[in-house]
Order: sequence, then structure tokens, then C-alpha cells
Amino acid sequence: MTEQLTTDGRVRRGDRTRRVVLARAVDLASVEGLDGLSIGRLATDLEISKSGLIAHFGSKEGLQLATIRAARAIFVHTIIEPTLERPPGMDRLRGLLDAWLAYSSDRRFPGGCFFARASHEYAARPGAVRDALAGIDDEWLGLIAETIAGAQEIGEITPDVDPVQLAYEVDSYLDSANLRSLLGRTGVYAQAERAVRDRLAAVAT
Repeated sequence: MTEQLTTDGRVRRGDRTRRVVLARAVDLASVEGLDGLSIGRLATDLEISKSGLIAHFGSKEGLQLATIRAARAIFVHTIIEPTLERPPGMDRLRGLLDAWLAYSSDRRFPGGCFFARASHEYAARPGAVRDALAGIDDEWLGLIAETIAGAQEIGEITPDVDPVQLAYEVDSYLDSANLRSLLGRTGVYAQAERAVRDRLAAVAT
């Protein structure tokens, strides 16, 4: 029994350490990029032993992949889960896109959208990190397209619209606002919101 309690306590401490490290890692990577992450840097920032972090993540790439997974979990919790509580249709679609704009403009990550930053950094660099980012991008665009198709099924979007194409278009408005906000432009989120609203109005029944 004593051995079990000791083991359970060690596991809990390990989980807490991992959460603390990844919370710092996602914020840091959103500003400085995934290349800015290193086990040594995080060990120093958080006053944790380097050997302890190596035991958790194994390598820099392992740390980067864990950071991407942690950022994805935050993204899902912040944007997707609340939106999926809405009934299918145009309201859910607008909610999904509005939630993304709020997530970027409210700086859920200090550097804006974590995935925009990381994807620009790794787009031309084949490997496990790029594959993970590409998979998440596919998930996001797929969800928008699926939501558009759901609105079509209940007659709120015209049947001649290609959900994949429309998803690409509205997502481009989001990415544009995120990038230009980081360049110091003002009013870009309002512009993106208007662009999304006008585009959806053009395809609404």
C-alpha cells in the first residue's frame, strides 16, 4: 500500500510538472516559434532540472510535438467545444468563425494564433512536426467545411456552394486578420468579421 501511494504521488507530481512545462511552452512558441523551445531554456525558466524534463519529453522534437498537442487541446476547449453546443446550421458556422476571431484577438496565446505561427515556421520543413501541424490544419478546415455542409442540409446555405471552397475562403479572412494584427494594424478583426458576415450572407438562402 505504501509503495502504491508513493508511486501515485510521483505520477501526480509528474503530471503537474508536465502541465506547467507545456503551459509555458505553448506561450513561448506562439511568440518565438517552435525552434525557440529547448529543454534547457524551459528548465532554466521554470527552475526544473534538465534531466527531469528529458525524462518527460526525451528530445527537442518530443517537446515540440507535445507542445503542439497541448496547443490543440486549448484550441478545442476554447473554440470548438462551445460552438458544437449550438444546433447545426448557419448559427453554428458563424459561432465557429467568431470564436476563432475572439481567440486570436484576445491573445489566448501571446503571439496570436499558435498554429499560424508554427505552420509558417515549419511549412517547408518535412518531418513529424510539419505532419502534426498539417493534420491539425486539415482538421480545422474539415470542421468548417462540415459545418457548412450541415447548414446546407437544413436549407440555410444554397446547395450550389462547395463547402470545401467556402471553408478555404472564410479561413483566409481569419488568417489575414491574425497576421496583420501582429504587424500592428488596427481594425483588422472588425474587417475580417465583416468579410465573413458578407460572404456568408451571399450564400445564405
